[in-house]
Amino acid sequence: MKLRWRFGIIAGLFLAVFSLYPQMKMIYLRGADWQGHYAYNDIDEVAYASYLKALIDGRPRKNDPYTGRDDSADHPQPESLFSIQFAGPYTIAIPARILGVGAPWAMTLAGALAAFLAAFVIFWFVGMVTGDDWYAMAAGLVVLAGGALFAGEGAIGEILGTGYSYPYFPGFRRYIPAMAFPAFFGLIALIWRLLDRGPNDRRSVPSGPQMLLAAGASVCFGYTVFSYFYVWTAAAAWLACLVLSYLILRPEGYRRDLIWIFGIGAGCIAFLVPYAYLLSQRSHTMDDVQLLVMTHAPDLFRVPEVISYAVVAILMAAALIGVIELRERSSVFALSLALVPIAVFNQQVITGRSLQPIHYEVFIGNYVAGLALAVSVGLVIKGIDSTSRFRPAIAVLAAAAAVWGFVECHYTVRVLDDVNVLRDQQMPVARRLTELAGNSPDRFQQSVLHFGIAEADDLPTIAPQATLWARHQHVFAGVTWQENKERYYQYLNYQGVPPKQLAAGMKTGDDFVSVIALFGWGRHTDRLNAAYKPLTFGEIDAEALRYADYVRDFDPAKAGNRPPDYLVCDAEDPPDLANVDKWFERDAGEKLGKYMLYRLKLRQ
Repeated sequence: MKLRWRFGIIAGLFLAVFSLYPQMKMIYLRGADWQGHYAYNDIDEVAYASYLKALIDGRPRKNDPYTGRDDSADHPQPESLFSIQFAGPYTIAIPARILGVGAPWAMTLAGALAAFLAAFVIFWFVGMVTGDDWYAMAAGLVVLAGGALFAGEGAIGEILGTGYSYPYFPGFRRYIPAMAFPAFFGLIALIWRLLDRGPNDRRSVPSGPQMLLAAGASVCFGYTVFSYFYVWTAAAAWLACLVLSYLILRPEGYRRDLIWIFGIGAGCIAFLVPYAYLLSQRSHTMDDVQLLVMTHAPDLFRVPEVISYAVVAILMAAALIGVIELRERSSVFALSLALVPIAVFNQQVITGRSLQPIHYEVFIGNYVAGLALAVSVGLVIKGIDSTSRFRPAIAVLAAAAAVWGFVECHYTVRVLDDVNVLRDQQMPVARRLTELAGNSPDRFQQSVLHFGIAEADDLPTIAPQATLWARHQHVFAGVTWQENKERYYQYLNYQGVPPKQLAAGMKTGDDFVSVIALFGWGRHTDRLNAAYKPLTFGEIDAEALRYADYVRDFDPAKAGNRPPDYLVCDAEDPPDLANVDKWFERDAGEKLGKYMLYRLKLRQ
């Protein structure tokens, strides 16, 4: 059947609107006061946007926007999560630099484009499998609008009163995993297009189009490799599950198909060789933040896995009653997709290594489970009768998925409304810092002491200067974990925070920022770490003592990092700056919106 592409465009436009919803919400909230910043969908996006800004500014691939320590012949830098996963940011940064687009608009437009393409590619794949463009459009909406639901996350928690409305559309986190999604689903679609040639196709010599499809599939895999670890490993798991499904069900011509799959696999391995080299050059701080757990324990009951079990049951039941034929390639593909969540959540049974499986649950496994469900239901509908007879029900399904998308937007976007407004309010400060930096050769190394936690985290997205400390600073390769802690000690000391106050905040649970900064994300929440251990009061008291020892002998001139050149704080509720004035001469300052900007000079 020839697909009518307008249905894929409709699905893509809906998903693009969902991607733009946070931006539209912030513009609505700010009204005439909007300063032009982008609304983030996830707090981790500030780190991605800061790295993107550095690339747009022409800085090297191995850069650290939070410390200003970039790779050079004199000061070579190790690889980081960002420099290894460079495909997505370079895809955005190169056209942004050519067109003169800043990081905020680049983030906004890239997210909408990625959402559109992901929905369109899913439409293409499901349309080829089911032969129905109406159902393919509905499937694109269901898989992507239902991504959080398929992970047991998002709006459903607040609606049922069982949890918190977060995260917003996890697959749209820019640019990870958003930019990798079209490539991941494109890999699946291209391999289907290559292998679905009909039982009477006896060609023994590969044709040009077939070779292009195989090469395109390998390139899609390669793009995911250099985009996001959890997406490319899920893609590798799917290829393995596809081979396993072929060996189990053995559709007609399966030997020929396996030759193609192994050929594509060889192309995929070609991309893994340079990836492995880059990984071998990584900074040891990468290992500090990855929370790798050594375990062989199975993990069988996450929501995407439950969906996978349901899909396998649907396929088996439909085959038993004669609605589908298991040896058809469409059934093989549906089964292979259903096996992926089970595989990625239980690979540690063999490897003995579990690496933050929540990322599989929220950022890819849930979408693969949703796609497996959509394909399987489509095959059952097609097997029962002509899909045109189900057109009204399919239209209702598409409408329900679109409505649910807006429900997700309503509940989950408002969680970040206040912080997005706060980030936009500091834009005048960021622009002024950009003016002050000018074309100075050390503009990327100049340091800002920002007393706003969210704002400091976001500052390198707009301004070229580094920060003394920011919440996501430790994920780059520019600082060791120990230096990150010492920078946080300085940050607290400049604010006049005494050791007892630091300990008390962590003990009550009110000061989760200090827990993250001093002990890591793995000690703050059990979501990231299968071997999570709550902090003890003894550990907190010991850390408070280390902080006290540090500030007792502190001298910014001997701290090992550049003393701050600027200070930013709240103008409406100014902090006590006695500890800043002890070490620095401070100018009269400039009031920029709700913030004060001071230039600092270290006292002799």
